[in-house]
Amino acid sequence: MTDRTKDWKPATALVHGGTLRSGFGETSEAIFLTQGFVYESGEAAEARFKGDEPGFIYSRYANPTVDMFEKRMCLLEGAEDARATASGMAAVSAALLCGIRAGDHVVAARALFGSCRWVVEKLMPQYGVETTLVDGTRMEEWEQAVRPNTKLFFLESPTNPTLEVVDVAAVSRLANSVGARVVVDNVFATPLFQKPLELGAHIVVYSATKHIDGQGRCLGGVILSDKAWIDENLHDYYRHTGPALSPFNAWTLLKGLETLPLRVRQQTQSAAAIADHLADHPKIGRVIYPGRKDHPQADIVARQMSGGSTLICMELKGGKEAAFAFQNALEIVRISNNLGDAKSLITHPATTTHKNLAEEARIELGINPGTLRLSVGLEDVGDLIDDLDRALDRSA
Repeated sequence: MTDRTKDWKPATALVHGGTLRSGFGETSEAIFLTQGFVYESGEAAEARFKGDEPGFIYSRYANPTVDMFEKRMCLLEGAEDARATASGMAAVSAALLCGIRAGDHVVAARALFGSCRWVVEKLMPQYGVETTLVDGTRMEEWEQAVRPNTKLFFLESPTNPTLEVVDVAAVSRLANSVGARVVVDNVFATPLFQKPLELGAHIVVYSATKHIDGQGRCLGGVILSDKAWIDENLHDYYRHTGPALSPFNAWTLLKGLETLPLRVRQQTQSAAAIADHLADHPKIGRVIYPGRKDHPQADIVARQMSGGSTLICMELKGGKEAAFAFQNALEIVRISNNLGDAKSLITHPATTTHKNLAEEARIELGINPGTLRLSVGLEDVGDLIDDLDRALDRSA
């Protein structure tokens, strides 16, 4: 990476960053669909494995196409190094597990995607790691949860699905004061609208399946941090447990990155307009959207985010029956648990993404029977508003 590439604006870096061309001089990045690599001699193989000679060894460790994706994400995120993974949950799990040991303590915000909570609440304790869940919006709870063996803080911001926003800078200052590291799942903000590393976080994870691909094609994830942490903690875990991203998916994600700013800005503009429209509808009890003045953490949003979100959280007054009738009446917006897609998608978290949480836990998070999560796509915003209005008219 040259000093010149570091000065590129995001739109330029997302088209050209990390490009590695073969001898054919291809315009579009090549897909290196290979499991392994050959060496000119036994001595060359030995040098490669010892690290004395640069180069690729095995695609489970590293691959040229995957390497391009990792380098491009580093330019966008402002990170020193990255490892791409087969899915977002592979990224989360690796980031959380690679640096902790039995007897360590982890503090996490309780507003997490269902699978993330399973890792924190179920998996970690099986291996002797203590965990505590806190209200991520209340700094006093983070402070009170700290123990002498606290090694890691974990949070989403904005959260899934209720779009709470956690003060990343404040949590990071607390972590630094006790010698812990902060992992931020930044998928809802996207790397365009929030920079956790600049706010003091140590590790950032993404489900690249979402906005980075953004077109419903493939799974992927990525972990970004400083090179020392990746070398000392993640490198061996990644190499030996095998959560590697496939070269084909890496190529697909590279294509997604080229249009990421265009897609996300348009989706966010549409989402803001839709949120304002829905907020006044008599059948909707509440709308939560980062960027609106009535957002519960509007002051933090203004400090740490440069844009809103492609996601809207809403609650229908008629509960589950009304929510299902509304979803079923939609013609353009489709029912799906994915998000960040070019197509507008809606899901009922209580019966899908967060169905495995106890009812009390869902209520505590603000996930009620009438709660819906809308991911706004690239369709005409007027058509989307008409579709939503028609479906609301037909709901209970």
